[in-house]
Amino acid sequence: MQAESDDQKKFDVIIVGGGVCGALAAKKISAAGKSVLLLEAGTKEAMDPGQYDSFISRYYTMGATRGSPNGPYPPNNSALSPNDSNQDPYFVQVGPQQFLSDYLRMLGGTTLHWQGTSLRMLPVDFEMQTAYGRGTNWPITYDHLERFYREAEWEIGICANVEEQANLGVRFPPDYVYPMEKMPQSLVDQFFMRKLDHAEVDLFGKPYPLKVVSMPVARNATPNLRATGYTPVGSTADESVGQRCQGNSSCSPLCPVQAKYNALKTLAAALKTKDTHLEIRSQCVASKLRVNACSGRVTGVEYKEYSVRGKAEYTAKFVEGKVVVLAANAIENAVLMLASGVVDDSGQLGRNLMDHPFVVLRGLAPEPVYPFRGPDITSGVESLRDGRFREKHAAFRAGISNWGWVGEPTGSVESLIGRSQFGKAFREQLCDRMSRMVRLGVMIEQLPDADNRVTIDPARTDILGNYLPVLNYKYDDYSLDAAVAAIRTVWPTIVKHAGIEDTTDFSSVPGGSQSVFQQGLRFNVTGSGHLVGTHRMGHSADSSVVDTELRSWAHGNLYVIGSGSMVTIGTSNPTLTAAALSLRAAENILKTWRE
Repeated sequence: MQAESDDQKKFDVIIVGGGVCGALAAKKISAAGKSVLLLEAGTKEAMDPGQYDSFISRYYTMGATRGSPNGPYPPNNSALSPNDSNQDPYFVQVGPQQFLSDYLRMLGGTTLHWQGTSLRMLPVDFEMQTAYGRGTNWPITYDHLERFYREAEWEIGICANVEEQANLGVRFPPDYVYPMEKMPQSLVDQFFMRKLDHAEVDLFGKPYPLKVVSMPVARNATPNLRATGYTPVGSTADESVGQRCQGNSSCSPLCPVQAKYNALKTLAAALKTKDTHLEIRSQCVASKLRVNACSGRVTGVEYKEYSVRGKAEYTAKFVEGKVVVLAANAIENAVLMLASGVVDDSGQLGRNLMDHPFVVLRGLAPEPVYPFRGPDITSGVESLRDGRFREKHAAFRAGISNWGWVGEPTGSVESLIGRSQFGKAFREQLCDRMSRMVRLGVMIEQLPDADNRVTIDPARTDILGNYLPVLNYKYDDYSLDAAVAAIRTVWPTIVKHAGIEDTTDFSSVPGGSQSVFQQGLRFNVTGSGHLVGTHRMGHSADSSVVDTELRSWAHGNLYVIGSGSMVTIGTSNPTLTAAALSLRAAENILKTWRE
């Protein structure tokens, strides 16, 4: 450690975190002429074409498989990232169950390894307490966020068709189109679409269709001819590369050609602007917010800048800003606020941590469907995202995987050899088995629970002396009962209609999951990588951490953006909603300046 160095430069806005939320806010605010400093805890290697190529090589040669989202990215003990194993070196797990989701601390954030699924929340998701007597109502409605959903969809670059997405109450303005046409649906998708046409499942005496719908994803596809003025954004190194998905089948942990969106694209666009007002400092770990005790305003950010990752050496620095925006994620934002002693009259800071419990079901189709090609998810069974059953148990959706079973072909090879199958018979059986593999990933809604929380402990710090996240976490009956319904009712209905041979075996699920017992059924659950809650928005300081514009109730120039401000999680992957909320907050920051 070296002596503290105060930065003489003062910024209009300091943003902590270089993922999608920080990038979108930085671009929008700096484009309005405000000086913006973005502090990123991780390295900026992904912006370097040569370094990005090294991630690809690491993925190909060092065993960084699809099951390890952070595998291609070199570990960084100066800004640790959690992994998806219950042997996690970063999270301090003290709860009855493990929190099994991860994220990446690097410029670009988790968008470097996300799948890209970009669903809107349903309008009813904002009013769960009113509609079903569950959870908590949001202080805003779907309509408050709708135009920011559109802004996010065009900024990120979403491929989808409005006609397919306008269901379960999701509304679009007349003549609205996504910037790109939907991804072509795979042979696996087409199999399920054909077999489940007119299929229904009964939940609590009411029939629900098992409708297969294409997924909106942040991936370059065919430009929509009705989307005037939109051009797909390719690789940050060469925009002529990656303007179309090439079907590399490695969306997670990385897209080799960057046809999938990552936050680097937004940052690169902001930096290319003439007379840009954006400055990015990487390898700078925010450690504390300075607060004026009299005014309650945040004066700036203390951070630790390291030059060599993995060493306990850094320079302590401070930078001053008129507005401070926390844009890390639900866990990192909460840790920084707790470390800073940010005022929270509600007692909700760090609480209500949510994820989507995830259950994998698998089988063999009665005919070849030829998986292991293209993006992982291009369609899903989406009709169970809402219904009166939510009074009893959670909603859920089932993504149809194009990548067959996890751990293949190793598992099948070992099984066939174990049965003394060799030569021609071995090849024929392996080919038949691999060509018929189907897998559904059931992603389940979770309710906010004040006991699911992030805290800090002075005895638990990293090599730079920053607090590690201490997590207390568990699943509740509302979510687990939904998992049982998916396993016992929905999946058998799908198996029957599609003629699938059910091969689900929870005793042989690969690592990264944990066994739970509910309603006499033992099964495996893992996380979805969706971090929600911990600094929820609300109508008043005694029930929430931030207001409807994501501004701290106690500190008028502190904004806390992203999915941590979400009140409930619904069934949609949270990135698009987090992006929309961040753009809304950025607009309010600029509006406040004008006023």
